[in-house]
Amino acid sequence: MKVNPALLKLDLFCKGLRIECTLDKDTRPIIRTRGGLGSGLEIILPEDIYCNAPIYEDFAKDSPYTLRKNKTYYLEKDNQFLCNIDIPKKPGFYSKKTSSGKEMSRIGTIQGNYLAIYYGKLCEFWKTKENCKFCSLGLNLGNNEEIEKTDQDIIETIKEASKEVSFIHFNTGHNKIDSLIDLIKKIHTDIPIGVQAPPQKDLKKYNILKDAGVVHLSFCFEIFNKEKFSIICPGKHKHITQETYFKTIKYCTKLFQPKLVTGEIIAGLEPVSDTIAAIDYLNSINASTTVCVFRPIPGTNLEKMKPPKLEDLLPIFKHLANNFPMPNLKVSIVLTPNEATYLKDV
Repeated sequence: MKVNPALLKLDLFCKGLRIECTLDKDTRPIIRTRGGLGSGLEIILPEDIYCNAPIYEDFAKDSPYTLRKNKTYYLEKDNQFLCNIDIPKKPGFYSKKTSSGKEMSRIGTIQGNYLAIYYGKLCEFWKTKENCKFCSLGLNLGNNEEIEKTDQDIIETIKEASKEVSFIHFNTGHNKIDSLIDLIKKIHTDIPIGVQAPPQKDLKKYNILKDAGVVHLSFCFEIFNKEKFSIICPGKHKHITQETYFKTIKYCTKLFQPKLVTGEIIAGLEPVSDTIAAIDYLNSINASTTVCVFRPIPGTNLEKMKPPKLEDLLPIFKHLANNFPMPNLKVSIVLTPNEATYLKDV
């Protein structure tokens, strides 16, 4: 029976994966950095679909999915063979150091086929305990990721990683846009650069970002339901507001090419109807949508919650199938709109 790779990816997000084999030394290591929704094991499903499978979360212990190996890696479901998979090789730059002596794998990591870099220190909402309740970012910095990264550290890492990635993605906080712009101006690469950051009061900053070479922007407002937003994202609710996110996205969709501005939301923390409404709203203002699947990560405020069920997610991602992101971008921690097209007949 042919496996639907998008359906499998979604179910792995919901149920996790148990590892019943020894991973090769040259496979991509499991590094929890940057991603507020966690980092698991990177695997490549049929049809070249990248998936970041939860393995550390409590719910993964009871997963029906098992990773095994017999010359090659394969998945079983309920102890029955499901499909062969691949596991990405360890990036060459992971074993290198910057001229300041820092490990490059602690400066940036590869997720899917893009380089992810968190720019700046800890999100200020973690300092005031107003952080988003699902987020694990404050648990990562300093443990698996460098807190202090100089521009030179980043430039050297990008130079080495550029041989292995097709996109560079920066994530940063409120007060770091000006210095990030200065950094991007120093980066000489033909690889597209994207930026994810909270809305800026001065909207002209986005014109400067575009002139500096940024081709893609994303905004994580996370929750469309206003009441849920205020509870789950207290810092963003108090200091930014949903309205500011929407105003900024509208401005940027007129500035950048269609669908190269993205609103990021999370499925599993609000009613399905609200998540679908968010997709429709973003579509109506010519923005793309990234839908993450909620993971109850150990150490976060929501670690005791249950992950969403596959049947609840299906209407969301079938609806997402008409909304297309940047081409040629393999994203492992979300199911992309083009991957969602596999779900149309499910």
